[in-house]
Amino acid sequence: MPSRRELANAIRALSMDAVQKAKSGHPGAPMGMADIAQVLWCDFMQHNPSNPDWTNRDRFVLSNGHGSMLVYSLLHLTGYDLPMEEIRNFRQLHSKTPGHPEYGYAPGVETTTGPLGQGISNAVGMAIAEKVLAAQFNRDGHQIIDHYTYCFLGDGCLMEGVSHETCSLAGTLGLGKLIAFWDDNGISIDGHVEGWFTDDTPGRFRAYGWHVIENVDGHDPEQVKAAIEAARAENGKPTLICTKTIIGFGSPNKSGSHDCHGSPLGDDEIAAAREFLNWPHAPFEIPDSIYAGWDAKAKGAELEKAWNEKLAAYAADHPDLAQELKRRLAGDLPADFSAKADAFIRECQAKGENIASRKASQNAIEKFAALLPEVIGGSADLAGSNLTLWSGSKGLTAADASGNYIYYGVREFGMSAIMNGIGLHGGLRPYGATFLMFMEYARNAVRMSALMRIPNIFVYTHDSIGQGEDGPTHQPVEQLATLRLTPNMDTWRPCDAAETAVAWKAALERRDGPNALVFSRQNLNAQGRNDEQLANIARGGYILRDCDGQPELILIATGSEVDITVKAAESLTDKGKRVRVVSMPSTSVFDRQDAAYREAVLPAAVTSRVAVEAAHVDYWSKYVGFGGKVVGMTTFGESAPGGALLKHFGFTAENVAGTALSLLGE
Repeated sequence: MPSRRELANAIRALSMDAVQKAKSGHPGAPMGMADIAQVLWCDFMQHNPSNPDWTNRDRFVLSNGHGSMLVYSLLHLTGYDLPMEEIRNFRQLHSKTPGHPEYGYAPGVETTTGPLGQGISNAVGMAIAEKVLAAQFNRDGHQIIDHYTYCFLGDGCLMEGVSHETCSLAGTLGLGKLIAFWDDNGISIDGHVEGWFTDDTPGRFRAYGWHVIENVDGHDPEQVKAAIEAARAENGKPTLICTKTIIGFGSPNKSGSHDCHGSPLGDDEIAAAREFLNWPHAPFEIPDSIYAGWDAKAKGAELEKAWNEKLAAYAADHPDLAQELKRRLAGDLPADFSAKADAFIRECQAKGENIASRKASQNAIEKFAALLPEVIGGSADLAGSNLTLWSGSKGLTAADASGNYIYYGVREFGMSAIMNGIGLHGGLRPYGATFLMFMEYARNAVRMSALMRIPNIFVYTHDSIGQGEDGPTHQPVEQLATLRLTPNMDTWRPCDAAETAVAWKAALERRDGPNALVFSRQNLNAQGRNDEQLANIARGGYILRDCDGQPELILIATGSEVDITVKAAESLTDKGKRVRVVSMPSTSVFDRQDAAYREAVLPAAVTSRVAVEAAHVDYWSKYVGFGGKVVGMTTFGESAPGGALLKHFGFTAENVAGTALSLLGE
């Protein structure tokens, strides 16, 4: 049987060889953390390489994702479907081993990491999901949801502000099955970190309420093993294991230096490292004995088999709970959800309430969350403004995780990154809210959600200058455009309660990406619709008001500007103009419709078009063309009552009508 060091050296060899072949990459972290990884994966990790999606597996997150060859080596060596050819193709086009771990590429990669601090934040979300599902489904004698979340992180992750947000909340929520390993090697890209990072990290985490294990030699397997055992024995707090390591361990001339952080070692240094490590094997060559020492397929199959037997016993005693768990883990909606949602949409249309879309959103949450117990909500300290609470909301606490609502505090970035972890875990559907303006704090986590196609629901209220007196710091202008330009993201800005209900239904039914639901602070007038128009809301854009024959003017609007656009159309109709009003609550959904439908709504022959939205004008050029005009924003807002601001910036029926007439030369 190979020694622990020999097993760890396989990681070091693969990492330095792959980086060298790619001529780019980060060998230092994988070589420095190899001994820690060997102990964790060989002695503790509960996983099955033959079924990477096994429900009760431990989650492993490499937050310092630049060290991606660490996780690729682990997956390859333990028996996942990641052959040596993929290791050889590290960082190459269409390989399963991109430069940073990308969710959906290599089996066993739990989340995309690279932007530092977000991996540990995703891990917090995964640990929250485990704790919530365990509280909701486990029963006496049946521990069906029972696994750990392990996370490797470096100095850079700890410097990023998002790690402060999420690790603070992790301590408050008592996430006892979250275990993080700090790679305390004192090196970042610019060199030795004491010039810019002198925090008392153990003290910081103790202040968060974490269990902290200090001064662990990351190259001493027995110390590492003892630390993990102590961490697992602490059930009430997350644990930070502070491991002292040497970056690039095994490289005789570059270890301990930033020289091995983000660059290939070079052929001569790799040869010296092979001699130092007593690793005589050729590049990408792993002896059978090493593979045998790492192979986790048999052990993993036994673990999953034992869990399946537990699940069968659970199903016998609690058949309804077992069926519900199965449905939620599969991501399926209840069979009657669509019909009940459609009935609610018709009810909203029939009521015709003139309410803010944020209030209409709360009404939709009240209806849909009652149908979907997997929904778990939250707000970044704005629940009373975002209107995200409903009658069945129950907050999570360290003592009781059976609830369905997270009070995130003022942590927009942390909330969004945690939602990514919850969504990736499975079994829960998170929504989280803030003001649209403060989406900017969370921008990169929202982007990561889209990159991984996680079906999160981001709720953004106070969506325009209509927000009013709080002024330009709180009034979004460019945010809608950036959300719409994000690949895989569906952004909805509904104009009334019926469109809001449709947006929520679409978001809950979507499985291939996140959704941004954008709502008003101010009341909005309900719009009249027939059954066909009501059905067409779900197509993202539809004809809300029309004329006889081919229109000579098309007015396009979203959200709070739809009503003034309808009024403008009425005045233009009184002047004898043939006018069509198109409500476009979701441009991306509209763009996915077939060409015939899009042409029917926006006929190419009608070039006189005006788009109306209290957001940046530039986005709308694709719909109005060079011959059209946009009533929108080109500056920041001001502080004044919302109605006064809308009038000041030209969001009136009179200005919309005048702009339209100018296209006709009048």
